[in-house]
Amino acid sequence: MLQLSYIRENQNEVVERLSVKNFQAADLVKDLVNKDEGRRKTQNELDTMLAHANQLAKQIGDLYKEGKRAEADVLKEQTSALKESTKGLTEELEKMEKEIASILVLLPNLPSKQVPVGKTPEDNEVVHTEGKIPDLYSEAKPHWELATIYDIIDFEAGNKLTGAGFPVYKGKGAKLQRALINFFLDKATAAGYKEMQPPILVNEDSGFGTGQLPDKEGQMYYVQADNYYLIPTAEVPLTNLYRDEIIHEKDMPIKLTAYTPCFRREAGSYGKDVRGLNRLHQFDKIEIVQIQHPSASYATLEGMKDYVASLLQMLELPFRILKLCGGDMSFASALTYDLEVFSAAQKRWLEVSSVSNFESFQSNRLKLRYRDAEKKTKFAHTLNGSALALPRIVASLLENNQTPEGIKIPSVLVPYTGFEMIS
Repeated sequence: MLQLSYIRENQNEVVERLSVKNFQAADLVKDLVNKDEGRRKTQNELDTMLAHANQLAKQIGDLYKEGKRAEADVLKEQTSALKESTKGLTEELEKMEKEIASILVLLPNLPSKQVPVGKTPEDNEVVHTEGKIPDLYSEAKPHWELATIYDIIDFEAGNKLTGAGFPVYKGKGAKLQRALINFFLDKATAAGYKEMQPPILVNEDSGFGTGQLPDKEGQMYYVQADNYYLIPTAEVPLTNLYRDEIIHEKDMPIKLTAYTPCFRREAGSYGKDVRGLNRLHQFDKIEIVQIQHPSASYATLEGMKDYVASLLQMLELPFRILKLCGGDMSFASALTYDLEVFSAAQKRWLEVSSVSNFESFQSNRLKLRYRDAEKKTKFAHTLNGSALALPRIVASLLENNQTPEGIKIPSVLVPYTGFEMIS
């Protein structure tokens, strides 16, 4: 959530920068500032009345001590009238604050000045491409056919048990899933991230804290009886561990990682681009999160992006890195890099990771602050990234490494799988 004081003092800049996200904010910002002016005026009136009431209370006490009961009683009548007035102003102030909050949550995070201008994914900026795209043999197949041939993923069984988008992994397919999870977790902890195992259900406050609510209710699975949400990513519980906390400056960065299943309704998704593992409702992912000093957050973003790239290098997958344009960014992000791998049988790039800096947008919602050397509290910066999401990694591994004899396993995964080939 943007800070109201910043919006008030930089109205034109806020409107201009949000236009990079193709968000028209002029009317909202104007309405917000007007309501805030009214709120501050009401607050001043209330403060003046409360100060006067305190002054009267002291005078009444002094008069009673002096035995001047009649004069004291006159002043008591004034305090009764003041109480009614202050009650009315307090209720009016609460109403104004709710109206202001309802507008604030509609405003996306300001994009960094590094964000390219654009409206669609086609406007994203490719900043790096690496790896050799494999030249597959003539009988090569997409991963959903390979899954059936080698009996490693059963899409129909998942459809029977739950519905489309909930596959069942079998045999070496299940072992490959477990191998990737352990491999990614081992690499994350070796890179200094503390492994956590958070809940996969969160409350409404947690969803609000990281910006999923009220922006993405329609994309989240909801447990109505308990008012809980299934997490779309481990970012939500990991970052919310520090909700309403004040951390010490010296303790930053805080680096966390977790494996969780993730749940996304993906409403409205259909067509060839969602076949097989391309788009699922339940999938496994390892997340990395950092809570960082504002002065270091963009250097940290670069480091996180390079770390995710190193995982793709180890898996010997061709990949590219994109800097997202304003129109393709998330509601809460200030700057996002997407990493995509090339799916050789589908002949297209598949997103496998987003790495983002949210600056203080989430921290303001979370009330996540740090205390600096001067004992002042300020909002920390939060960052996160997928390291990595499994479905499209598996799809690319199966397609890119297929041979007439079977599917080769990258050498770094063999100690984790216990086999070198799916055949």
